[in-house]
Amino acid sequence: MKKLRFALFGTGFWSRFQLGGWQQTGKTECVALYNRTRSKAEAVAREWNVPAVYDDPQALLDNEKLDFVDICTNVETHAPLTLMALERGLPVVCQKPMATSLAEAEQMVAASQRLGVPLYINENWRWQYPLRQLKAHLDSGRIGRVFRARIDYRNSFPVFDNQPFLKELEQFILTDIGSHILDTARYLFGEAVSLLCHTHRIHQDIKGEDVATVMFKMQSGATVVCDMSYASRTERERFPQTYVEIEGSEGFLELAQDYWVRETTAQGTFCKRYVPPRFSWADPAYDLVHSSIHPCQDNLADALLGHAQAETSAEDNLKTVQLMYGSYASAATGQVVALPFTSQDYARLCSGTSATG
Repeated sequence: MKKLRFALFGTGFWSRFQLGGWQQTGKTECVALYNRTRSKAEAVAREWNVPAVYDDPQALLDNEKLDFVDICTNVETHAPLTLMALERGLPVVCQKPMATSLAEAEQMVAASQRLGVPLYINENWRWQYPLRQLKAHLDSGRIGRVFRARIDYRNSFPVFDNQPFLKELEQFILTDIGSHILDTARYLFGEAVSLLCHTHRIHQDIKGEDVATVMFKMQSGATVVCDMSYASRTERERFPQTYVEIEGSEGFLELAQDYWVRETTAQGTFCKRYVPPRFSWADPAYDLVHSSIHPCQDNLADALLGHAQAETSAEDNLKTVQLMYGSYASAATGQVVALPFTSQDYARLCSGTSATG
């Protein structure tokens, strides 16, 4: 099978894991790297045997024959680089969060639709093996109708050590881990009709919020609460694990510490541990998350090859971006926010108010 030729834009912390995930699919070949600091791109190119390096994205697109581009740069460059590629007819896989604002994300999706060129978001969190198995248990219907659930991501991991630029973000946890956790809520429980959000800044040397709690009313009628924190020192801390508790009319389902899924019904409790795979290119501290990059990219490669539908299209991920900025609007105003939520709604609610709460 002919491999898809792609260029990776950005050679920072996550680039090696992106390359590892693509390589693991066996369906792609990275032929060029772009980074504004050329020496960083050259170092990654040597490590991964990538033949071409550029410090000018236009020159890369002019000179290379590509099937798609993977954008793994800082979020403020996502929109201009995405539009640059889409306008050349090149499909784009873009890192999360999609954009610096809801309006910018809307513009990116509109451009993809107008030009008829695919735009996908590299939203890998929902592809974690334990979460996929939890979803299978949930979809079996054995715990009945879901009426309440909690998604819990709380730890004191020093996330700023590997990515110090996160300290400078005016909006932090909801755009960083929130883009994953809120997407996981959609993946497990469908769409929401309203939300209420509270945020806090506990680390005093950062600009944005590092704690957020979002409560959703789902279309199904269920209540779903998402807890996110990089400032919680807990006994059960196991970065970067996500814990989930689900209450149903016929039972209880949870994804607990160390990948244990427990399903309790009138018939008793079923327990099984779903350990994620490990890859040689993954960082052991992030191996749960890094192992989810491969199946996400495998799905996107199949979509680019015309063999499958992309689960994390930009159109789908825009709904997650709406939840992110709806949460900021709720935190800033103290109001319950109705969904779906647009950039016009955001501007109206946050006019003259700090959107970080």
